[in-house]
Amino acid sequence: MKLGNFSISLAVKDIAVSRAFYEKCGFTVWGGDQQKNWLILKNGSTVIGLFQGMFENNIMTFNPGWDSHANTLAEFTDVRDLQRALKAEGVQLLSEADEASSGPASFMLVDPDGNHILIDQHV
Repeated sequence: MKLGNFSISLAVKDIAVSRAFYEKCGFTVWGGDQQKNWLILKNGSTVIGLFQGMFENNIMTFNPGWDSHANTLAEFTDVRDLQRALKAEGVQLLSEADEASSGPASFMLVDPDGNHILIDQHV
């Protein structure tokens, strides 16, 4: 099962302070809008998102259909197929993608330790 490009989405208290910290660690802003309280930062192929006031906990994020530069892949497993496979394995989902839809969609699950995982397809 290929989940897609991985990043970590961090729930931060002060986006400016967090940005400054991660820039000291070698990350550079790659996308987002600090005025809207979200930024995407990269350090090589490592991607982190900083999100202030959007969710309570850090979230592991997988993007089916994208490489580490947000380029669309020619072949990938659709988010709805991933959802069906996980449900067939008995995994409980917090939210689900509309099975009748196509294109962008997402679903969310929680691992046994309470870590949130977002499968978020943008293509």
